[in-house]
Amino acid sequence: MRLSPESLAAALARGLRNAYLVTGVEPLLIAESCDAIRARARVEGYGEREVHFVERGFRWHELLADMSNLSLFAERRLIELKLPGTLDPESSRALQSLVERPPPDTVLLVSATVERKALKNAWIAAFEKAGVLVMAEAVPRRELPAWILSRLAQQGVVVEQDAAEFIADRVEGNLLAAQQEIERIALLSPAGAATLDQVSALVTDSARFDVFELAGAALSGNAGRALRILAGLRAEGEEPPLILWALTNDLRAVSRVAKRLERQRSLDDALRAEQVWSNRQGPVRAALQRLQRADIDALIVAAGRADLLAKGGLRGDPWIALESLVARIAGVPLAA
Repeated sequence: MRLSPESLAAALARGLRNAYLVTGVEPLLIAESCDAIRARARVEGYGEREVHFVERGFRWHELLADMSNLSLFAERRLIELKLPGTLDPESSRALQSLVERPPPDTVLLVSATVERKALKNAWIAAFEKAGVLVMAEAVPRRELPAWILSRLAQQGVVVEQDAAEFIADRVEGNLLAAQQEIERIALLSPAGAATLDQVSALVTDSARFDVFELAGAALSGNAGRALRILAGLRAEGEEPPLILWALTNDLRAVSRVAKRLERQRSLDDALRAEQVWSNRQGPVRAALQRLQRADIDALIVAAGRADLLAKGGLRGDPWIALESLVARIAGVPLAA
């Protein structure tokens, strides 16, 4: 069975299944879906909860043995597994076995970030066939105001359509930030209604102007967003060296993966070997599709020069150098 986060509540009301895989691209919806499954498990008497983080060298044989040797008087258990972006063959086989032959009195809850093309993998297909696959998809910009209006209504607050549009523009598709604004508005709007002016007075700039968002946007080729984040960082008083550290760190990761791909064919294996975190893999993949080795090397040199400007080793404006660097990383051709 495949469900959306919105349809999960109705399915849970009909009773728990033995296994759930919650995945997608929206951390808020993934977290809320997992919370809903945990809450239903408590209602149905699953009083014991175990959480396992699956990393390299995870001892599947110990977990499988433990789950298959429950005593007659064992308490119902919720077993949670938090997975990395990719799995080795042993992990895939173990998960498939758990889903297809679930132990009694146990609910398996797995959360992971997997790419859409990976949904055809046997272990994921097993969840959809024998358990439940919950897909937390991104909310498109055109649908975000309606999503915000619905969430506010659940909090007992009614706002105008243009106020919802305003919030959507401010959070730039970040549902976690949108939910924070919704909770703030609900808390500070005792009348249960708010106009655009009232909302704009309550809402802070939640576009997540941080250095990691900047690096991710630039590597993903989103020049407009990357430059807006850079401007926001400058307005907030962030110092160039920290920004350059984040950019250089990701550029070096792209460079390492590119070098490894010259020796091996699997991008997933290269990302894992170079220890690129799952939340950085998307931007790194996007950059590798656009940038050649020579481009990456040139960008690292440019980042080094901007760092010298920021630290006074060279004369010039480091912010101009940063804007140029960010634009180049994002794929904007600049005049020599």
